[in-house]
Amino acid sequence: MHPSGRGYPMASLYVGDLHADVTESMLYEKFLPAGPILSIRVCRDVATRRSLGYAYINFQQPADAERALDTMNFDVIKGQPIRIMWSQRDPGLRRSGVGNIFIKNLEDSIDNKALYDTFSAFGNILSCKVVCDECGSRGFGFVHFETHESAQKAIRTMNGMLLNDRKVFVGHFKSRRDRDVELRTRAMEFTNIYVKNLQVDVDERGLQDLFSSFGKLLSVKVMRDDSGHSRGFGFVNFEKHEEAQKAVVDMNGKEVSGRLLYVGRAQKRMERHNELKRKFEQIKQERMNRYQGVNLYVKNLDDSIDDEKLRKEFSPYGVITSAKVMTEGGHSKGFGFVCFSSPEEATKAVTEMNGRIIGTKPLYVALAQRKEERRAILSNQYMQRVSTLRALGNPLLGSFQQPTNYFLPAVPQPPARPAYYGSGPITPIRPAPRWTAQPPRPSIAYSPAASMVRLPATPRRPLAHLSTVKQASTQVPHTQRVVNIGTQTTGPEGVEGAIPSRQLLSYKYSSTVLTSQRVRALSLAHPGQEPLTASMLAAALPHEQKQMIGERLYPLVERVHAQLAGKITGMLLEIDNSDLLLMLESPESLHAKIEEAVAVLQAHRPTEQPTEYLD
Repeated sequence: MHPSGRGYPMASLYVGDLHADVTESMLYEKFLPAGPILSIRVCRDVATRRSLGYAYINFQQPADAERALDTMNFDVIKGQPIRIMWSQRDPGLRRSGVGNIFIKNLEDSIDNKALYDTFSAFGNILSCKVVCDECGSRGFGFVHFETHESAQKAIRTMNGMLLNDRKVFVGHFKSRRDRDVELRTRAMEFTNIYVKNLQVDVDERGLQDLFSSFGKLLSVKVMRDDSGHSRGFGFVNFEKHEEAQKAVVDMNGKEVSGRLLYVGRAQKRMERHNELKRKFEQIKQERMNRYQGVNLYVKNLDDSIDDEKLRKEFSPYGVITSAKVMTEGGHSKGFGFVCFSSPEEATKAVTEMNGRIIGTKPLYVALAQRKEERRAILSNQYMQRVSTLRALGNPLLGSFQQPTNYFLPAVPQPPARPAYYGSGPITPIRPAPRWTAQPPRPSIAYSPAASMVRLPATPRRPLAHLSTVKQASTQVPHTQRVVNIGTQTTGPEGVEGAIPSRQLLSYKYSSTVLTSQRVRALSLAHPGQEPLTASMLAAALPHEQKQMIGERLYPLVERVHAQLAGKITGMLLEIDNSDLLLMLESPESLHAKIEEAVAVLQAHRPTEQPTEYLD
């Protein structure tokens, strides 16, 4: 049993409202004076490793956790007050709503601490929060008491009282489901109706004359602006629901003084907003279901393709219900949509048209996806890539990870020299650079002779596999050289590497492979090359396509940024081949991508010292 009688089996605290930069070490220094700490964990996003704004702290003794809760709640860390509460492992207890009250019409200056101080007199508080947005308080909040009796006492005492000269409402918390049920019940028994599209000369007397025949009226009101002119709508409140219902049925859509009236149940703004939102979502879902499997997304369109030409190209595969090329300022944006009448026709069009050259460009054709679906697929692919790297034991992965928590010694350490024991090294984390929404992965700097550091059997092999290649390469019975691919290193053969890693990878190559690949690369990389076309690229083997693009891309990048040409070209080669072909044809597009690459390199400039080659 908890020493305070609260019945908590563990001395675990939840710390919320944390600044994004707060780390485990900061929390350790903050909470250590309260007593010995077992572990601290700042919860982070799995993909980005960014803080989610809350953490868990486990003390050795429940009394120490209680002391921290009583003395440190709402203290400021990095300019932001923290919110501490007991960690509730049972979600059913949090969702039950027992002891939870709702307070609204709060004055803007009332924050979490002021609300806590006001209601702590009625009993032990499990959690307390004023709901805020980017502009500050939204005027309502919640207080979760330990017992139902404390909540009842707070409601009886505080409901209708003045807080900072503003009368507040205090009542039991109701879940969204309960509120929806209550609203639907109230809607079935309405007596107040809303009337709009009135003539500007219609006043309360005229509105009363229109509806007095349906029953006894309790109130009639025409809404006016600041100048006293009618806003064209008003409200009529009947004594009985049946009378209001009959007025809606008979008067809605009736013509009065040349105008068609709208008459319906009066609704609050939020209720009307939610109802319109539900209708919009329903229409959106119906549209999605109607176009599921029949709507195609087509990109890489030639500038000469318009709606009519797009329809003509796809018409042999079935009945087209719509074909649209997306434009901006009268110019094509390079993509569009084609909708067929059946999924079978759409599938056939995808099979036949994907990769086909229309005009001067190969098309990309696929089933259209919603933004949420596409984001979920990309996120899933990224997580699978990360899982694969972890399974292969990629040494580079460690430099992008952060320990999930700190496990601290059982014996309290002096505050001046705290000791941390975590599952990984406690080092400053440099976030992985992102490039054109692609999943972050290490990139190799490119130069025209860079093909000599690629084995023919493993083109564009991810760096996570280099350790495997190293083991395989030791079995090649040729003269070998070990090349360290590290931070900004240049070896005797003119090879560059630009990998922001804290650990090095050794990569061995046969001297015969180096010679043959180097000769081939140098023979291809000359200024007089013919322009690269989609047909030439399609005829090449997959592992040769990036090489062909890179040989033509590198000189163009070198003209803009000679010193960074290798790194930038390596980054650009991560983009799809179809987009790279567009950049080779469009200097403006290429220049924009180069500037993006330079910005990424400057933002994530490595801090490691150059590493020498191994003999």
